[in-house]
Amino acid sequence: MALAQDPVYKVHEILYKIGDDPSWSSVQLDDSDWTRKPPIMEDGRILWYRYNIEILNAPEELRQYGVQLEAYGEYELFWDGVLIAKNGNPGQESELSPEGELWVTYSIPAHLSDSGNHVLALRASLLHFPDHTRIFEFDIGYYDDLLTKGLIENAYMHMFAGAFLIVSLYFLFLFISNRKAYSTLVFSICCLLVFGLVLTVFSREYLPMHYSLHVIRLQVISVLLLGISFLIPFYFSMQFPFPHQKWYLIVYGGILLVMVFIKPHAFGLKSIVAVSCTWVFSFGIVVYGAYKKVKGARLVIVTLLLSMAIFAGIGFVVSLYAGLGLILLGMLYLLSMRIRDQQLAYEESLVQSTRLQLELLKKNIQPHFLLNTLTSLIDWVEEAPKKGVLFIEALAREFELFNRIEDKMLIPIDQEIELCRSHLEIMAYRKEINYSWEDEGIENDQTIPPAVIHTLLENGITHSLPLADNSIKFKLIYESNDEFKSYTFLTFATIAKQSSVLEEGTGTKYIKARLTESYGDRWEFDSQPVEHGWKNTLKIHSEEK
Repeated sequence: MALAQDPVYKVHEILYKIGDDPSWSSVQLDDSDWTRKPPIMEDGRILWYRYNIEILNAPEELRQYGVQLEAYGEYELFWDGVLIAKNGNPGQESELSPEGELWVTYSIPAHLSDSGNHVLALRASLLHFPDHTRIFEFDIGYYDDLLTKGLIENAYMHMFAGAFLIVSLYFLFLFISNRKAYSTLVFSICCLLVFGLVLTVFSREYLPMHYSLHVIRLQVISVLLLGISFLIPFYFSMQFPFPHQKWYLIVYGGILLVMVFIKPHAFGLKSIVAVSCTWVFSFGIVVYGAYKKVKGARLVIVTLLLSMAIFAGIGFVVSLYAGLGLILLGMLYLLSMRIRDQQLAYEESLVQSTRLQLELLKKNIQPHFLLNTLTSLIDWVEEAPKKGVLFIEALAREFELFNRIEDKMLIPIDQEIELCRSHLEIMAYRKEINYSWEDEGIENDQTIPPAVIHTLLENGITHSLPLADNSIKFKLIYESNDEFKSYTFLTFATIAKQSSVLEEGTGTKYIKARLTESYGDRWEFDSQPVEHGWKNTLKIHSEEK
């Protein structure tokens, strides 16, 4: 970055006059009747500016002074009565197409840049924006310094913008891979808006622009800044939820929209107000998060306080981007924490899934089940060999079904029903009870975690006594609508040892673990005795709930 130089000039007076006389550029002109207040231009008439300037030091040898302008209008520039530049066609704007640029640097002739008093005069017209009669930037210095200082600053700012573009694209791809991570999308859009803001603000060095287009540029900057001003608090509200946040965000968004229409040309004031609102609203949300002891809130408070210190201590333009960088760094920290937590939860889910697979396998190779089944099998083989063969086939079919589903998170409901029917066939041989199965409303394209209904069936068999006709009936009913789908599993029998059924055993724990693995917290499970036996209700809510 170029080092700051001591000023080489001092402006003593700025005068204005409507009219057109070539002699008004002269150093000897009597300008006592000129006004110090910029007049409002009409119909593209000529307005003259006279700057009485004192050059404090003569330029160094082999170096030349220059003047850098950011001015609304098309103009001719005079230095001590000598025309040194022409930018457009002043006074002919309504007749000719727009010409000239808004930001220009001109050299001052060496023989006219000695120390002492000088006159810089502009012969200008402002057809498009007659109320913008003042020069927004006016600087005199060494010509080469004026040309390069903007380029060096732009190079750094474009590197800054490029970093935000890369971060934006990275988190956009993360969101595409996980469409439910909306905070990732908000952060990506916010970084993209900062990239667009920096690019729009610092495009002046290489993007020639007529002054008539400058208001459009300022409007684009305002829209980008207002978008950032809304998204930053919105992002913090996603990380640190607070009561009635929806209504607060609606009110805050309304305030930002009102700012768009109040004082249309007060872009600088609206930018300051938007940044201040962003900081105040964000700070309030994060403080609430810290009060609720949400992880990461205190560090974000530090970044917000640092951004405000920068905003209060240095110029608005520099502090804006430095402050935004700090705030976005705090947002990135929160996002990285959430991603880390999600990764840990995913790894934990893998462990949980493996444990559930082992639990499912254990449910069907536990010693007492095998021992009782083999004992019954021996009796059937000895007493009725043909039925013993059928018993063996039923047992083999159930183990084959378990082998197919043990590593699945969800299986088709008809596969689950097949498993239940196979188990009832085995238990009928073992206990010599007439077990029957019915189902109603089943949709074969639906899925369910493996062995959930099978576990309810096992509980019904274990804790039930047959009816007078030596039968136990089981019925599965499926219902669905836009909000949820439900399975009702009914046992028609006499309940034995009712108190033990009410206790949460291994089977119930298995069911709840499987439901959490597949549906998160979008499920409800209820089990209770009824007049005919037992009723189990499993309800799974839609993702929009």
